[in-house]
Amino acid sequence: MAQKKHTLQLLLALSPLVVLMLLLWFNVGYVYGDDALSGSNQVILLVSALVAGGIGVANGTKVEAILDKIKANVKDTASAIYILILIGGLAGTWLVGGIVPAMIYYGLDLINATFFLPTAVIISALVSLSTGSSWSTTATVGIALMGIGQTMGIPVAIVAGAVISGAYFGDKLSPLSDTTNLAPAMAGTDLFTHIRYMLYTTVPSLVISLILFTIIGLRYSNGALNAEEIAVVQNLIAETFNVTPWVFLVPVGVIALISQKTDALVAISVGILGGLVMALLFQGNLLTQLGSGEYPLYETAMRSVYGDISIPSDNPILADLLSSSGMSGMMGTVWLILSAMAFGGAMEACGFLATITTAIVSLAKNTASLITSTLVACGVLNVTASDQYLAIVVPGRMFKDVYDKRGLAPENLSRTLEDSGTVTSVLIPWNTCGAYQSSVLGVATGDYFMYAFFNLISPVMTLIYAWFGIKIRKK
Repeated sequence: MAQKKHTLQLLLALSPLVVLMLLLWFNVGYVYGDDALSGSNQVILLVSALVAGGIGVANGTKVEAILDKIKANVKDTASAIYILILIGGLAGTWLVGGIVPAMIYYGLDLINATFFLPTAVIISALVSLSTGSSWSTTATVGIALMGIGQTMGIPVAIVAGAVISGAYFGDKLSPLSDTTNLAPAMAGTDLFTHIRYMLYTTVPSLVISLILFTIIGLRYSNGALNAEEIAVVQNLIAETFNVTPWVFLVPVGVIALISQKTDALVAISVGILGGLVMALLFQGNLLTQLGSGEYPLYETAMRSVYGDISIPSDNPILADLLSSSGMSGMMGTVWLILSAMAFGGAMEACGFLATITTAIVSLAKNTASLITSTLVACGVLNVTASDQYLAIVVPGRMFKDVYDKRGLAPENLSRTLEDSGTVTSVLIPWNTCGAYQSSVLGVATGDYFMYAFFNLISPVMTLIYAWFGIKIRKK
């Protein structure tokens, strides 16, 4: 009787998730495609939240408890939402300030097309290691690398995969990263033991990723721009902008602030102001040209922060690169995050997340299946709760005592939490990380998914180590 009741509870807990996945499959696969994030996916998340809430209320959960949990989830993501909005302003001001164009201009000279993709991984990894933030990395050097790669004729989905792979390598290993500190705290080990233990799976994952990107880069090197074509692009940029290395003071300053653990909201705000200063100092003619009212400088500067701005160009590649939607362009992603928090809040308040993770724990009969169960639990939380922090915290709490009783060192758990909870979050379109990176890089999650090699390989590497008994430390 108890077994039947448990099975029924699990089926009820899974029902909203099944509804969500089926609706998204139909919505993206058959109706809207890449345009699904414009609003239809958000509606589906809200519908799925209503389904979860309805089942929960029918089983005794109070409506007030569900609403309170949704409000708490939204409150927890407020910082991420403000960062996302400010990143929109950063992209616009760095465009009119000549910062991103200068990065593209000089980057075309410095980066070889054949080795561009592995170079993009390494650059992103170094910046992320120094800042501890994959979000800040993609919003700064990531945007520039996207522009350089697109100019070289490399598909944007592949470039985005390279940038994300490097950014999450650094985010995963940096002592400054919030997830790198959170995972050992949940597992009960110290930060540097956790980092050293992660190297066993993280470094091979990066090496394999670099090899794959090098092979792909060889494929696209023949179609890359030659020296004359690169000179044409650079001349077009120089005709439109006052290209000067002085503008790099702004991104260097932002990265320095973040590496010193300055709050991201403050650092990005400084970046926006720096972009405006560079625009006024070096791009005054462009600001006047783009403005149409009585105060063109003010109008263009303001519009670069909040709205659509496009730099005229006869070159189709540059015309696409030199445009921004500012803060307003991030509103769809903000809506997506709020909708995802509604679904995650309803699932958690009704006890469905706990039911699903408990069922996963019950499947762990040996060390390999225990680690596998942890990976699955992190993945489920990334899909259902739509937040990488919950994907680390909830499994961390649930599995800590199990690992302890099995005689496993806590760094086994902390490494597994990061190898799944941290790196797979960016692969889920409605997860805060997936929504953010898709908006900032301008590439749909479904497009860059298969090229985010590091993020795909990391959990597989952990499974290989688990099932072959490699570097599984005992207490």
